[in-house]
Amino acid sequence: MSNCVTKLTTVLLSHRPTVLFILTVSFLFFASVMFHWTTGEDAAGQVYTLPTQSICEQFFSSPPHTIAGGPPPSPGDVFFVETSERINPSYLFTCSVESAARAHPGTRVVVLMKGLAKRNVSLPSHWAFSLLSCFPNVEIRPLDLAELFTGTPLAQWYAQPEHQKGRYYLAHLSDACRITIMWKFGGIYLDTDFIVLKNLKNLTNALGFQSQDVLNGAFLSFKPKHEFMELCMKDFVDNYKSWIWAHQGPQLLTRVFKKWCSISNIQSRTICKGVSALRREAFYPIPWQNWKKLFEAIGSSELHNLLKNTYAVHVWNKLSHDARLEITSQALLAQLYSQFCPATSAQMKKDSEEQSKPVM
Repeated sequence: MSNCVTKLTTVLLSHRPTVLFILTVSFLFFASVMFHWTTGEDAAGQVYTLPTQSICEQFFSSPPHTIAGGPPPSPGDVFFVETSERINPSYLFTCSVESAARAHPGTRVVVLMKGLAKRNVSLPSHWAFSLLSCFPNVEIRPLDLAELFTGTPLAQWYAQPEHQKGRYYLAHLSDACRITIMWKFGGIYLDTDFIVLKNLKNLTNALGFQSQDVLNGAFLSFKPKHEFMELCMKDFVDNYKSWIWAHQGPQLLTRVFKKWCSISNIQSRTICKGVSALRREAFYPIPWQNWKKLFEAIGSSELHNLLKNTYAVHVWNKLSHDARLEITSQALLAQLYSQFCPATSAQMKKDSEEQSKPVM
């Protein structure tokens, strides 16, 4: 046995360069495989590490089910965007993404977050990231704003630091992101205060009325490089008014649609040159003036009638974020959580129970 070891050692030493080369290549190959296995990466940007099965079992007793029916999968992702530095998703944010993932099982649901741009390959430790990553179609990515705006009219606007001093800069930055994403990539954009009820993939080149004569961009669905979105980007820059909150959002979309259709009264047209303006009940069944109705009890029959022509419900978080929701109640919003984002609803109930426990 000692003779064999001696001979083997002699052979290895005589071929030292070759052995070192083989060991180095093997190590690099193994490291490369492990890196790509744990992170995943493509041309669209970095994808963060997926959780283990044991983590997912905390939220789901079985793999998360999705809403049956709807059109077959087609090109175009569903996008959510967080333009602040926030990296601790709220219940509503998580519900929005969960409901979209369930309604679109064959479509990538991409969550872009500015606060992740300077982090490493690991997501922050937060229950929402663990929950959402259990959906195989959800991807959480850093938002690189400079890269997003490159090659668009908004690149120069973003590069001007004085805009960041504006009172409504974050809202306007969000407005800029959504129209840029729609123009560059196409697909579906949703604000993070929507609860999705149905598959949206049959809606193309569309947006919705928020009131009788005003359009809203909280939902957008367009093919890439669409001329309407290009006009929106140009109008954003040419008519930028930092001191008016809605000027770059609902007001922009409304005035561009009027120009697109060559009309002065938007009520007179719901589809024009291939772009559809959907009726209010499609995405805004609760007008912003009546946002408190979301927190009021409602019967199942009344709820069904209210939402029978609705694809997704906008919750108007800018107005409602301080309102208290009793998740076990029959409030309209609590019922939507329970039905369309049950994992988030379960987490809310768990947190509520823990907070109500007496301190020993």
